[in-house]
This record gives sequence, structure tokens and C-alpha cells, in this order.
Amino acid sequence: MSALRQVLDRLLRRAESARLRGADEHVSLPMISTAEYASLRSLDELERFHAEVTLAERAGAVTVRREGRSGDGSRLLRLGVADLPALARHLDVPLLDEQVAEAMQKLDAWTLRFPAVVDVIEAWRHGRKVRGCGAEAATELALAATAVAARADDAGHERILRRESVRLFGDSKQLEKLTPWLEILVTGELTATGLSREEVWSAIGLRREPQPMLLAGSGSVELAVATLPLVRPYLGLPVESVRAVATPARCLLSIENLASFHDAASAAQAESVLLIYTGGMPSPAWRAAYARILSQLPPTLSIHHWGDIDEGGFRIAAVLAATAQSAGHRLLPWMMSPAELPPDVVKQAKTPTSSAQSAMLRWAERCGWSELAVQLRQRPIQLEQESLDPALPD
Repeated sequence: MSALRQVLDRLLRRAESARLRGADEHVSLPMISTAEYASLRSLDELERFHAEVTLAERAGAVTVRREGRSGDGSRLLRLGVADLPALARHLDVPLLDEQVAEAMQKLDAWTLRFPAVVDVIEAWRHGRKVRGCGAEAATELALAATAVAARADDAGHERILRRESVRLFGDSKQLEKLTPWLEILVTGELTATGLSREEVWSAIGLRREPQPMLLAGSGSVELAVATLPLVRPYLGLPVESVRAVATPARCLLSIENLASFHDAASAAQAESVLLIYTGGMPSPAWRAAYARILSQLPPTLSIHHWGDIDEGGFRIAAVLAATAQSAGHRLLPWMMSPAELPPDVVKQAKTPTSSAQSAMLRWAERCGWSELAVQLRQRPIQLEQESLDPALPD
């Protein structure tokens, strides 16, 4: 990129920013303090720069103020925008308005189904980037919407990530490239949410490899084609096949992380608790199986969830709470409040940022855990589930 091209690009961005603010878009730069011009040393470099300026001036793109006392008047004092569209044409780049209009056309089919698409377009319209990208990323967002819609229309099944990517786009890695846009469509939030890539994929029913539903406890599980006894330490089953669970357990506990699930399944008192591993962020197919299990359990059986004490953990809990409510149960927290944890563990826990704490509180409230939210306000902590030894509800 030539030195003048860098200067003109900066002028274009400043002029577009001024237009967005309703200010005068005929912005200018003092050339004596412009690094690209001040750093020119050889006569060839200066002559090339001045020649390119003359071409931009003849195209009606820029205004030029030259020093009259420099002999031939070639020394530049100030370079300004004469006409913004002309400058864009000279640089062969689309203006922001044109980019946004093109983005709207590409995304028009998805604005009703995904309100976050409208939010992204509005951000672009005001010159803000989303996940580091401007309106040039509209094609990627449209592809992500295609993928999320396809999975929502097939929510009863989980799919293998790369196979689904080939099926939809003919490229085994395309879905992975679209992950930031998938996250926006899944969460409705334009900034990063703290979800891992795997949790984003799981939220729409995608897995790197098949993920069974892991159950631990006493009783039996009814499948689509058979009924099997629950075995120790746990039983893994395809989520689509699980219909119901009959158990003498007094409560059900879902667990976010695999290591903690294994530890809890080995606990001596596990006979009185039915344990289920969520696989991180539960997929739509997992949630459907979870709802089927809950709907067949007695209303007196208590339903608990144990997850990370962080933004992602409470987001997962909110998803489970909504599913439990739809099945006629209320989800209760387990070892997710500072008041329930050993003092030495609380003392060593991280302190969340203000934005992370706000998100944790918001998701805790969505779970219906107002008392826990109060405790988190009083003692903000951030703690991974694996930091705790397993303890099961009585």
C-alpha cells in the first residue's frame, strides 16, 4: 500500500465518521505532521506522492493546499476530502452506506427469525464492528443463520459438526469458522459471552463426536425399544432414545463437567441421587430427553443443578431451569452459592470482573435463584466446579 493510499484511507474513515455524527464530512489532515508524508526522504518518493495527489485532485476526490513559497508550489500543507463518494470511487472501496445496504439485502431473510441480526446491522450502520468485523462479514452471518435455522428445524437430533458442515456448505470446516456468528445467533449478544466453542456448537445440537447421555444411580431407564437397568458407575445412552427413568432416588442432580460427574458417581451416597451429565451446554436433543425424564418423575422429587460459578455456568443453569419449568419442576442450585462453600475455597476463588458479575447475576435471576443472586452480590466469586470435592444432596 502506497504512502498516499494510507493517508487517503484515513481521510475516508474520518469523513465517514463525521457523516455518521452529522458533522462536516470535508475533513482534512495537516501534511507536515502526517507520518506518511513526513517520512518521505528521496526525491523519487516525493514526486510519486505528489503525482498520486494530483490524480486524486483531478478525480474530484481531494482538496489540496500547497505552499506558494516553495518555488514550484509542490510542498503540501493540507489534504482534505472534496467529495466523499468521489474519494471512495478513487480508492475503489464502497462507502459504509453501500456496504450496509448490501448487508441488509443478504440478511433480509433472517431478520425476523433472528433479532440479533437486526442488532448487528444497526451496529454496522453506526460504524461499529461486531466481533472485529464490519458489514463485509454479512455473507458469513447469513451462512451462520442458515446453520442455526437448520439445527432448530431438527432439534430432536444431534449432528456431528464436520459432517453437518459438509452437508450444509460442502466444506468440513466452514461451521467452525462461523463460530463467533453462531454464538451471536444462539445468545442474542453481540459481545463475547464466555461460552467455549464446544458450548456454542452444543447449544444448537452439534458435537465433534457422538455424545451419549450419562446417567448414574439406581432404577431403570426406558428407551425407545427396550428398558434397561441403571448400572454403576454410570450408563451412557443415545439422547434421542431416552424416554423415561424410574428411580427410588430422592433427588436428581445434573452436573456440568465430566470430571465432577465421575467423582460424584463414585460417591457412596449416590444411590439416593440420580445423576445426569449435561455435557457442558446441553444440546436441544439433550434438553428434550431431560424434559421427558422430568415429566415422568414425581413432583415431590427435588431437581438440582451443579455447575461452574461463572457466567457460562449460570447461563447453562438458566437453560436447564427453563427446561425443568416446562416439565413441571423447579430447578434448585447445588454448591453454586458462596454461602454453601467451605470458607477456604471461597477465600481462594477469583473475583469476577464487573461485567462478568453482572452477567452471572442476570442469569441467576433468570433461574429464579434470587437468594443466590443476593449472596453473589455480597461475595462475588468465580470458581470452576472441579475446584470442589463432590458432595451430594441428602
